[in-house]
This record gives sequence, structure tokens and C-alpha cells, in this order.
Amino acid sequence: MNPSLLKRPFFLPPETLQDMQTGWSALGKGVHFRLLFHEPDTGYRAGLIRYEPGSSVPLHRHDGDEHIYILSGSQQDERGLYPAGSYIYNPEGSEHSVSSCDGCLVLAHWLKPVQFPVE
Repeated sequence: MNPSLLKRPFFLPPETLQDMQTGWSALGKGVHFRLLFHEPDTGYRAGLIRYEPGSSVPLHRHDGDEHIYILSGSQQDERGLYPAGSYIYNPEGSEHSVSSCDGCLVLAHWLKPVQFPVE
């Protein structure tokens, strides 16, 4: 699904969001992303990120604000451990790496893409 939508309200039904088999792209080993909304003119995106137990995302920098809501499981970064129900705000310019010991599902909103350091 690519709702790079027509500047009008829309919704995704629960069965679409609960489908854990289709519509996911790999972000890394054990980390998958499902795009829910994309505004191409600004780069704003909203999506689900699913971490399998023991998976992680390496250090990255936020070129725009990021808002994360932990739907299930938990994740952690250099600043702490965030269980289900936690809200995380990573402002423009912040950096962190993310891991999940037990796996998690999060709702993420990015105002701009993230940048991974070139090694």
C-alpha cells in the first residue's frame, strides 16, 4: 500500500493493519517496515516498524523530528528502555541506535528521512 494520498482524509481498516504477512519491507536483519502514509513533497512518512526479538537498527541521525509509539513489546536506545505504551520523541539532529530484546511493534512518524553514517 502506498497512500501517497490525494490531500483528502482516508483510513486503513484494522484487518489491513493486522496483516503481518504482506506489505513489509526489510530495513535490516529482523527489522521490517510497513509504509502507511507518505507525502512526497515534504518527505513526511508514517508507518509500522516490526522488530524481531534480538534485532537492531544501527546508529542513525534524524534529519527531521521522529515520533514513536510502542504498540507492543519493548525497544531500547542509548537513553533508556521503552515498554509498550511508551511515546518517544527524537528531535531533528538527534542520533541513536535501537534494539529490541523481546521484539516490538511501533508506530513511527518521520518528518524527514534518517541518515546512516557511511562506513
